Amino acid sequence: MKANTPAERLVNGIIKENPTFVLVLGMCPTLAVTTSAINGIGMGLTTTVVLAMSNLMISLLRKFIPDGVRMPAFIVVVASFVTIVQMLLEGFIPSLYSALGIYIPLIVVNCIILGRAEAYASKNPPIPSLFDGIGMGLGFTLSITCIGAVRELLGAGQLFGRQILPLADAAAGKMGYEPITIFILAPGAFFVLAMLAALQNKFKIGAAKRGIDPSEGCGCCSGCDTCNNTMCKGGKEA
Repeated sequence: MKANTPAERLVNGIIKENPTFVLVLGMCPTLAVTTSAINGIGMGLTTTVVLAMSNLMISLLRKFIPDGVRMPAFIVVVASFVTIVQMLLEGFIPSLYSALGIYIPLIVVNCIILGRAEAYASKNPPIPSLFDGIGMGLGFTLSITCIGAVRELLGAGQLFGRQILPLADAAAGKMGYEPITIFILAPGAFFVLAMLAALQNKFKIGAAKRGIDPSEGCGCCSGCDTCNNTMCKGGKEA
């Protein structure tokens, strides 16, 4: 797949450099808001919008931003889009706004967004940068939605707010599912993240044994032979 095409940028963010399971970035919202699948989708799509628009704007301004104030300028751009998204959520989806709480303004300092701004958007044209943001955002959304769904199912027997596993009722002598409460508490987020990351690694190792390298290249440079990014080539030093 040709580098820097929209399709390559989408695949890169969702699979090759998935921000949660591969790069292990943005752990604060990943662990904090994934008590349900709905919260995961909400935070993921909110972050996707900010990522895509920030990447696009930073790429457009990349030749005008002096190196000495690069990071402050990136933060100003990201904060502007976060403020817009926060106001829209508060006005039109107040329930999601309340559920996500303080983690919406904290998107400003999310290392996924600042990392993509620094590693990709500030060095590449607008269209690839836009799709890089969309791909990374969708990868983040998919990851935290999966984590939220597993935690919600095991911790409450529900999925997207609907009761999937009938609960036990001791008073009525009814047999049913006994929720594993730890999965909707903070430690449960670490357990589920570890299990899903291990599952993804199992598939990657299996693919590598078949001669397929799902993480070939990093997308942040012209070639991995000269790249200093340790995430290149499956995490090996170039």
